[in-house]
Amino acid sequence: MNIRSETLLDYPAIAEVNTLAFGQENEAKLVEEIRHYDRYIPELSLIAEVEGIVVGHILFSYIDLVGEETLQVLGLAPLAVSPQFQRLLIGSKLVEAGLERANARGEAMVIVLGHPHFYTRFGFKPSVDYQIESPFLVPEDVFMVKPLQNYQERYKGKVIYPPAFAGV
Repeated sequence: MNIRSETLLDYPAIAEVNTLAFGQENEAKLVEEIRHYDRYIPELSLIAEVEGIVVGHILFSYIDLVGEETLQVLGLAPLAVSPQFQRLLIGSKLVEAGLERANARGEAMVIVLGHPHFYTRFGFKPSVDYQIESPFLVPEDVFMVKPLQNYQERYKGKVIYPPAFAGV
């Protein structure tokens, strides 16, 4: 398996992986929309390839954390693996690679809405532990934060997602 940043040629395969993984086109459309925003970070849109075929995708893009000041932090969404390649640790490898690259870029934190039993393995904890408020009415344990090396105590407040996320 090879993990690398996406290229323009990967766009159709990424859309297909997201559509197959989620059983709908919403996440594929989200990825497409984020690419048109200034929140898009090309080197943090990663694909997993098996024998040259795109089988997984993860996207980290900027979202706002609004408190005493407005800070940009990373949102992890979506993470998708083609159904026939799920449960082979491809998603885990994508998360690990993405977190490593985000840390190397000097980012402060990553925020995700997801399954606690999956994301806690990578050091994610409920956002309320960091005084970070979810914009969604969801159980506290599914909206999580992973502090990175440049995390500081000033990172607290309410998360605001860009308009692209409204369709998901």
